[in-house]
Amino acid sequence: MRAKVTVTLKSGVLDPQGKAIECALVSLGIGGIASVRQGKLFDLVLAESDRQAAEAALRQACDRLLANTVIENYGIEIDEASIGPSDPIAAASPASAIEALPQDTQVAELGPDAPPASLEPVAAAESAAAATSMPTEGHP
Repeated sequence: MRAKVTVTLKSGVLDPQGKAIECALVSLGIGGIASVRQGKLFDLVLAESDRQAAEAALRQACDRLLANTVIENYGIEIDEASIGPSDPIAAASPASAIEALPQDTQVAELGPDAPPASLEPVAAAESAAAATSMPTEGHP
């Protein structure tokens, strides 16, 4: 069973990201759009086969994690169609995703014991930038 959860800001809550998108559309010359409200869409594959139990689990997920119910509303759509092995979401696993990569692809396996990435190139670049910067008038 699949479900889609749509989370949107409640009316009356300011949406600066939606406003920025609206302004960007205008600056790109895309007309005919009166306003934009931004939201989130979650596409879930459910292990639950009982519709009522699935809906209860989804409501709990929305109330506790997916939505901030103080400022956001959510909607749940459940598709009871059976999930077959060809479903990319249900069939996907990290191991199968790696196996599907071309043979010459290098995959780094990271875990809690993996060494941290080196920050030396960033630090060296910052030091070089600081050494070449010119002091501004009135500042040492």
